[in-house]
Amino acid sequence: MGVDRVVDAATIEVVPATPDRWADVVTILGASGDRGCWCQAPRGRAVGYGKARPGVRRDALRAQLDENPPAGILAYVDGEVAGWCGFGPRPNLPRLVHSRTIPAIDDTPVWSILCFNIRVGYRRRGVAAALLDGVVDYARRSGAPGVEAYPIDPEGGRVDVSLGYVGLTTMFEKAGFRRVVETAAHSDRRVRWLMRLDFEAAAKRPRRKGAHD
Repeated sequence: MGVDRVVDAATIEVVPATPDRWADVVTILGASGDRGCWCQAPRGRAVGYGKARPGVRRDALRAQLDENPPAGILAYVDGEVAGWCGFGPRPNLPRLVHSRTIPAIDDTPVWSILCFNIRVGYRRRGVAAALLDGVVDYARRSGAPGVEAYPIDPEGGRVDVSLGYVGLTTMFEKAGFRRVVETAAHSDRRVRWLMRLDFEAAAKRPRRKGAHD
């Protein structure tokens, strides 16, 4: 199957990144070893770049898989791990709470989507969209009031894969998110938008023709 072909959604399984799936997390996030982010930079915990002992970010993420909810979810294509999406309840993310570039629009304890990391060979195949749907479904079932994200608007252009880890506005809009405010944060020299999906508000909106759960 070519890398640009979208995988049938039925073949993509999305599950919480629980401790027993640590090896698969390493497969996705461990390519850069101790130099990697390990999904810690946006959390404001154990960042330690150039200061902390080797492996501190890796160890921090492993411990965070024991939290409720865990620090991320994983996507599998035909049984092979294909992608990661990092997230967390916004009040539990100190760096985001105190961000000078991404504002808090209210005190609602929404879950915040932090990043996507899709394994080489599985990009442009619908994995990121499946991960997004998985986070939204998990958050709704867990009683979260909504989900927030901070993607960039590609404005019809191509986005550097390494800088597009925050996601694209187009993907979030297809999932029902609305643009709330343009932030002062940037990625790939593009503005990041604060986008929100409030579950109560979404439930009150009329369903689009052909929409399905």
